Amino acid sequence: MALRVEVSRGVESSRWRDGLPVLRRGGVMLREFQQADAPGLLSIASRPEVVRFSWPAPDSIAAVERFIRSTHEDRAAGRYLGYAIICSKSGAVAGMFELRRLQPDFFRAEAGFFVAPEFRGTGLFVDATGLVIDFAFGAVGIHRIEARVAMDNERSNAVLRKLGAVKEGILEDAFLRDGEYVDQFLWAVSRRRWAECRIPAEHPPDRPD
Repeated sequence: MALRVEVSRGVESSRWRDGLPVLRRGGVMLREFQQADAPGLLSIASRPEVVRFSWPAPDSIAAVERFIRSTHEDRAAGRYLGYAIICSKSGAVAGMFELRRLQPDFFRAEAGFFVAPEFRGTGLFVDATGLVIDFAFGAVGIHRIEARVAMDNERSNAVLRKLGAVKEGILEDAFLRDGEYVDQFLWAVSRRRWAECRIPAEHPPDRPD
């Protein structure tokens, strides 16, 4: 999945810290979180199919609004990227994708994501993930992205495998679900592997706004 963003790291670092560009491909648009996204994000995060594989959802729209404000602050500090996944056709919030800095200068990042059940199997999430990873490697200068996914989360594991991520191991008792500890797979993809294993996009990539 190719979104070529040929910008030097030093120049782009100051730009993305000021505000994330809008990314588009086919039927998906990615843009930075807005306060108006709070009800949609809370609705998705509260669904049983999503809660099963995520930490507990916020308890109110106000809590999501505080989260959104914090993401803007963390992005300005250079330690976070957060995108709302938008269905281009309906304009509806379909999910989210975030990258949290694990090492200085964003050398290594951890991915977090969810998508509304009605958009699963449409290709929207695969396109969204490819766009974020392309931007992270090509523009921000991240070298390695990691993701921790419950072993029984078949859809997310399948998406990461399709995108060329490597399953590096098992994290025992890494996630708490309904009072029980759950093992997770540790997935990772490096900038080098992404370039080697890139999947051709079904639609030509659009340039970011």
